[in-house]
Parts: sequence; C-alpha cells; structure tokens
Amino acid sequence: MEEEGPLLREVYPDLVAELERLLEDEGERSLSILAHDLRIVAECGCGEPHCQSIRTAPHPPGEPYGPGHRNVLLDPDEGMLVLDVLNERIVYVEILFRPPMARRDVTRPQ
Repeated sequence: MEEEGPLLREVYPDLVAELERLLEDEGERSLSILAHDLRIVAECGCGEPHCQSIRTAPHPPGEPYGPGHRNVLLDPDEGMLVLDVLNERIVYVEILFRPPMARRDVTRPQ
C-alpha cells in the first residue's frame, strides 16, 4: 500500500485555518470543508524564493489539468493564494510572496 503524505493541517495548521476562512469568505463552503483533509503530496520544487506552493494530489508537472479545472483566487492579508481545483477537488495550493511558513515536524507511526 502506498504511503499517504502528511495532512496539511498537521504540518501547516495556520495555513489550513486561513484557507478554510478565505474559502468561506468566497462562498466556497464545500472547498472549505475539503481543505481540512488536504494531504501534502509534494512541494512545488520550482526553486523560486517567493514560492512555497504545495501539490495536494498527484499530477505530472507541466501537464495541463484539462476539463473540470478552475482556479480559485483568494484574498489573503499577505501575498497570493491561488487554488487549482479539478472536479471540485483542491489539487494544488499556490503560495506566493508570503513570509516563510513555519513547518511542524510530523512523526509518523511505524
């Protein structure tokens, strides 16, 4: 069985609380509920110093998402937060021009 990535809320609880609040503010209640259970699949890895984006579902880098894709632009106090949503599932959290996020270490049971 393939191991799942850590829950985003366990690693970046402040980010998830902010996403939930901002999605509610945008009238995206169902996405707000889904944000609570997002998992970290991979960090962006682009190497840009202003990027802290997170992949929350498997997807080949550089490939278009195709039909069923939309962006949700949020209005945070700092920087930019843009969600890639595919068939009403958050698949990527674009996090740009924000202070470095404090990462919590998550110990996984063996």
